[in-house]
Amino acid sequence: MKKAILCIGFCLLGFLGFAQNANINNFLIKENLLKNKKLAIIAADSLNMPNENINGNYTFSVSGFTQNLKFNDGIAVLQLPIEKSTFIYIKHQNDTGTHSKLVYVYKKDNDLNPIAINSLWLFLIPVILVIVAFAFRKMIIVAVIVFLVFVYFNHSSGLNLSTFFESIFDGLKNLV
Repeated sequence: MKKAILCIGFCLLGFLGFAQNANINNFLIKENLLKNKKLAIIAADSLNMPNENINGNYTFSVSGFTQNLKFNDGIAVLQLPIEKSTFIYIKHQNDTGTHSKLVYVYKKDNDLNPIAINSLWLFLIPVILVIVAFAFRKMIIVAVIVFLVFVYFNHSSGLNLSTFFESIFDGLKNLV
C-alpha cells in the first residue's frame, strides 16, 4: 500500500514538474529558416536560451489579432507573411502574467530583420522632447516637428495609438 501511494506521489510530482516547464514566460522573434517572409517565435528561458521542451498550442496576440500557434520543439511560425517593414506587437498571457515584445521588422529584399524595441523608449522619447521644449523655449517648434515625425513613423509602420500605449503600460508593469 505504501509503495502504491509513493508511486502515485512520484507520478503527480512528475506531472507537476512537466506543467511548470510548459509555460512560455519569454520568447524570441526571428526570421523563419525557410526565408518565406514569415517570422518564427522561439520559446526561451530567462537568459534568452531556446527552450526546446515547449510543444503544443498556445494563444498569442499578434498586433491585436489572436492567433493559436502550434509549437514544435519550442518553435512556432506566424502564418501571415510580412510584405513591408512594420511594427509587430506580440503578447502571450499565461498563469504567471503577461509577456509581450514590440518588434520592428525591417524588410530588405527577401530578408527580414526583427529588431526588438524596449517599450521604455516609446515613453522616454516624448518625455525628453517635452523637457527640451520647456527648457529651451526656442526649441518648441523643433520639438513639435520631431514629435510629429515620431508619431507619423510609428503610425505609418503599423504601430497604432492603442498598441503604442499598451506596449508602454506592459513595459512599465514589467519594471515594477
